Amino acid sequence: MATTTNYGWTTPDDTSLVKDGASAIRTLGTSVDTTTKNLNPETTLGDISFRSSTSNVNTRVAIGSSGQNLTVVAGAPSWAASATSVLTTTGDTLYASAANTLQRLGIGSTGQVLTVASGVPSWATSSAGGMTLLSTTTLSGATTTVTVSSTGYNRLQIDITGVTNATSNGEFYFKPNNQTDQGFYTGVKNVFNTKTMINYRGDSLYLTAGNNILRTDATNRWTVILDYPADSYHPIQIYGKFSNDGSNNEEMNLAGTTMNNAITSLVFVNTGGDFSTGTVKVYGVK
Repeated sequence: MATTTNYGWTTPDDTSLVKDGASAIRTLGTSVDTTTKNLNPETTLGDISFRSSTSNVNTRVAIGSSGQNLTVVAGAPSWAASATSVLTTTGDTLYASAANTLQRLGIGSTGQVLTVASGVPSWATSSAGGMTLLSTTTLSGATTTVTVSSTGYNRLQIDITGVTNATSNGEFYFKPNNQTDQGFYTGVKNVFNTKTMINYRGDSLYLTAGNNILRTDATNRWTVILDYPADSYHPIQIYGKFSNDGSNNEEMNLAGTTMNNAITSLVFVNTGGDFSTGTVKVYGVK
């Protein structure tokens, strides 16, 4: 009996008698049915077939789960967890824990920094020199109190930007802990490179060095440094650039007296009236 070229299905010879035609057709049909089934093993929506180790026989790979990726295991297709499926929480990070192996690193806590421990990434509390944003406060009303958390930090840095007020030009100052009779003093005011010594004694540190700031100038800005050395005395320095009510740009460098108690708050005041705008950011420095 003759056979087909590709699949070897049995067919009548050209010289065979037609009396065996029905049997020959049935034999051929059975062969076609068997081969077709072997090439189409899928049973479920999404199934995939691939060439098995047996000639002319395919193997079924059932549809995987949502988020899985098609990969190769032992030389055959297989569904496996995707890289993103390892991630479970906003802020998670992926890293290689071994060759071709992904591992999830859960998001750290506020203020932590990414470091390396035992050869892999890890979150840890920042060491000396690290800077952490502790709070952001918008200046408003006649006074604004900013709560200060200095625990665990060697220095506080306060950045003050965009200060304007609604009523009139006035002096801008702050009171650490809203205290009285603290005795702040000593400073240098630079006006167009002309230096003037300033002495202030009282409960407030003036950020304008004896001038009213131009209330509409949102470019007014200052940086305040509060040190926290081991002896608990806290030197205070102020650097600023602002427009006074004569529209002159001024720079100041004010070194304040020390404080010998913990700073827990800063009360900001503008003698010209309620604040319209302004932002105070407090950073902790290790």
